[in-house]
Amino acid sequence: MTDIPVLNGLIFAALGIVVFVVAFALVVRLAPLDLWKQIAEERNVAAAILAGAVALGICWIVAATMH
Repeated sequence: MTDIPVLNGLIFAALGIVVFVVAFALVVRLAPLDLWKQIAEERNVAAAILAGAVALGICWIVAATMH
């Protein structure tokens, strides 16, 4: 993109964070249950593991795409 490597890193990091936030928000909205209620109020460990796994999966896809 530019000749400045640090600027390129910042641009790609910001773009990766934006893509992650949008994708994770989409997954939370499409989930058949209220994910945050399950995690916070009902202390559902399986829902928390699911949210973490989805977050890691999206991060790996975004990182591989940006690399």
